[in-house]
Order: sequence, then C-alpha cells, then structure tokens
Amino acid sequence: MGNLSRKEFDVLNAMLGTKERLSQRRLEELTGYSLSTVNRTVRDLADKGLVQGGSVTNHGISAMEPYAAKRAVFVAAGFGSRMVPVTLNTPKPLVRVNGRRIIDGLIDACLAAGIDEIYIVRGYLAEQFDQLLYKYPMLHFLENPAYNDANNISSAVCARYLLQNAYVFEADLVISNPSIVTKYHYTSDFLGIRMDRSDDWCFTVKNGIITGQKVGGLDVYQEVGISYWDGEAGRKLADDLKTAYEMPGGKERYWDQVPFSIFPEHYQVEVRPCLASDIIEIDSFKELKAIDKTYDI
Repeated sequence: MGNLSRKEFDVLNAMLGTKERLSQRRLEELTGYSLSTVNRTVRDLADKGLVQGGSVTNHGISAMEPYAAKRAVFVAAGFGSRMVPVTLNTPKPLVRVNGRRIIDGLIDACLAAGIDEIYIVRGYLAEQFDQLLYKYPMLHFLENPAYNDANNISSAVCARYLLQNAYVFEADLVISNPSIVTKYHYTSDFLGIRMDRSDDWCFTVKNGIITGQKVGGLDVYQEVGISYWDGEAGRKLADDLKTAYEMPGGKERYWDQVPFSIFPEHYQVEVRPCLASDIIEIDSFKELKAIDKTYDI
C-alpha cells in the first residue's frame, strides 16, 4: 500500500483521469470534497512535489503506482445455459451483441486503462477462445477442468494466486461506459448500481462499505460482476477460496460469496457506484433478442 491519504489519492486520481488542467472548482465536483478541502489538499500535494502548476508531476505518478491495477482476471468457463440456443456452439463471452463479441468491450476497457496483463479462465468450448489471440495477442488462458462439475468458484480457485492488485470480471457483461474500468484504486471495491428495490444479487452498504450480500432487497446496491482486490485482500482470497471450495457444498458456491458470506470478517470492500446504463448483464436469450434484433427471428 502507498503512503497517500485518501484525500490526496482522490485528488490525484481526478487529475490523472483527464488530459485537461482541472480547476479547483472542477476538482470539488469530481471528488465530492468541499472547495476548502480541495484547496488544502492541492497545497499539501504541491508541498510534497506531487503536483505543480495544476498538473501531476512524475513524482506524483510514481506515488500513485502502488494503487495501480496490475492485471485482470476474467471468469469465463461456464456454459451459459440460460442463453440457449445461442450458447450451444459458442461460449457466452464470445456471443456477438450488435456485431461485437461481449468480452471484447471488457478487454478494450482494460487496455484503455493501461491494464494489459489479462488472464481468461476458460472451460466450456475452451478452444474457441483462441480466436481472441488474433486481436489480443497479450492474453493468457487458464484452464478450468472442473467447470462442468462446480460453480464459478472453481474458476476463481484456478486464478487464486493472481488476485492481488487485480480486477475480477464476469466475462458476460456488455459494457457501454468503458470509463468504469479505472487504473487506480485506493482499496478493494465492487461495482454496484444503487436501487430502491432489486430482485437480483445485491449488497447492503453502510458508509460506503459493503456489509452484506443477498438476493433481493430494498435500498441496496445491485451487484455488478466487476471488482478490484488490493494486495492484502488478494492474498487472503488465495487461501479463503481454496478453503471454501473444499468445504461441504463449497463447489456449489459463487466465488464472490467467499468474501461476503463465508469469510466476511476477513474483508472490507467499498461499493463503487455505477449507473444501470453503464453496463448490462444479459441473463437470457430473451434479453439478448431485446438488445440485438438480429437474434429475433
């Protein structure tokens, strides 16, 4: 972990997120801090040599490096039974939506954020993922031999030593706002959509920290399958995923139940809000047809 305060991190992150020179009023809007807090934080950053003349210095960029995502892991081994018939011959992440493979949008978002160490855990019709190498030669594949006998926790177990300073993606999300994939993270976080009511998997949240996970609820954040795990949390997950997998009934679990339901005392994860329009999880062939009319035949 680096040596920046949260306020220093947030201001530097906002400044690095644009090529424009930001006014302190604009930093106020982006960070949610008061103008006086922004002014004071910018002065502190300038005193440390991290900011000069409204721009982040090379020293400032170096100070952000401990908070940078080092890699991305895609959970992509499943059959996608609810998308039959289109998944009978194609893994769900490779299904085209409006002419583009689902997983391409996620990979492109990673590359745009400067994350080019990318692993895909594959299982069902694994060899079809090789086609991605023509466009993305930097990809690494991990084989999940248990994909047909276990839930997606088996994929996370395959990648458990890669989860430090790492994104974990469900590979079947159609992304429309690539900027939700960001390079820098102060701590572990999980994307969520603020909902008055949800019937899906969702989080209870207090003071920005995820306090519980459940199916359905009021005043919740609906879970979006994109998360980031810092170094400490990634090390814990390496052990906890294996322990949970070997428990009675462990193979039937979803991987994200490990930090939120099985060993919640080991983790403190922030919710990172996003909008329903930023990303879409296509859960069924009916939903696919609604989004892409070429399937509606």
